[in-house]
Amino acid sequence: MHRLLLSPAHAFSGRLALAGLLAFSFACVEDSADPAGPSTIEAADTPAEGMEAVELDAAPTLIDTRSSLPGIVFGTSGMRNEDLDKVHTGWKNGGPLDPSNILKWLSGARAKGGRAIVKLSKGSDSYIKNSDGTFSLSKWKALVGAYRNVNLDPYIKDGTIVGHFLIDEPHRSARWGKPISHATLEEMAKYSKQLWPQMPTMIRVVPSWLGEAKFAYRYVDAGWAQYEPGKGDPKRWVEAETAAAKREGLGLVVGLNVTDGGDGSSGIRGDSRGKWAMSATELRTNGLAMLSSSHGCAFIMRAHVESYYERSDIRSAMAELSSKAKAHARTSCQG
Repeated sequence: MHRLLLSPAHAFSGRLALAGLLAFSFACVEDSADPAGPSTIEAADTPAEGMEAVELDAAPTLIDTRSSLPGIVFGTSGMRNEDLDKVHTGWKNGGPLDPSNILKWLSGARAKGGRAIVKLSKGSDSYIKNSDGTFSLSKWKALVGAYRNVNLDPYIKDGTIVGHFLIDEPHRSARWGKPISHATLEEMAKYSKQLWPQMPTMIRVVPSWLGEAKFAYRYVDAGWAQYEPGKGDPKRWVEAETAAAKREGLGLVVGLNVTDGGDGSSGIRGDSRGKWAMSATELRTNGLAMLSSSHGCAFIMRAHVESYYERSDIRSAMAELSSKAKAHARTSCQG
């Protein structure tokens, strides 16, 4: 199979064109709705207007040509600009960000040759929950919409912003009272695209779960494969999630839960009760497996705990993984 090389500026429209062509070949009804028009998707797991139930073939991996930096970002949630260096080349943050300081955060990352995944709806889930503990789309939109007059475009255009992290673990009833529907996730991504058409949208949940939707995604760009114990052989697991992402025309963020995702062999207690941090051996084994996916567009770890990251054995393992991330193809998160 020939690999199609497209810039991110064409990736989103290319995926829409592919979906449209397949929809036509399967005699589906053509959608004539304006993507930037008013939203009508309801928070129910049924195809919204214009969302045909299309079975996509495995999509080719696209190349991100926005950034001149090598490979894919090797970053950690909760990391700050002062922690960026030759090993740690990016961060994922939400809680510290707001419309008054995000440009300072982004310019600081850019100055150090770093890249960022931004969460524009704060950090704690409490900001975007109803009184009964379920997800509030209106609260989420209000927080994200507060950035509408902030000029993020230069950082999107040059690849400093890897993507917009929309929501964490939407499939978990324990977290949201009930799973957040696939249609609601698509509505969230659509709202983001209305404000920033070229900013990739991503959700921290495996593509195999996203693939349970009864429609083809048009606005959600990427799923997330974060490895930890209980997921089986890491290489087989990421291969399966890579295949699922390609079937859905989605990009794929890969990574590890380094501070709570160990099997106990490290003897290093995690930052949550009853959890263990990964050993240097686990980091190398699991991290190299995740980076073996040519479809991976970013490598993000959870979470930055200074005492763990300063250990010499951990620093050595992370340096090896970072080198692999820099040698990785500059894969686009837009599928």
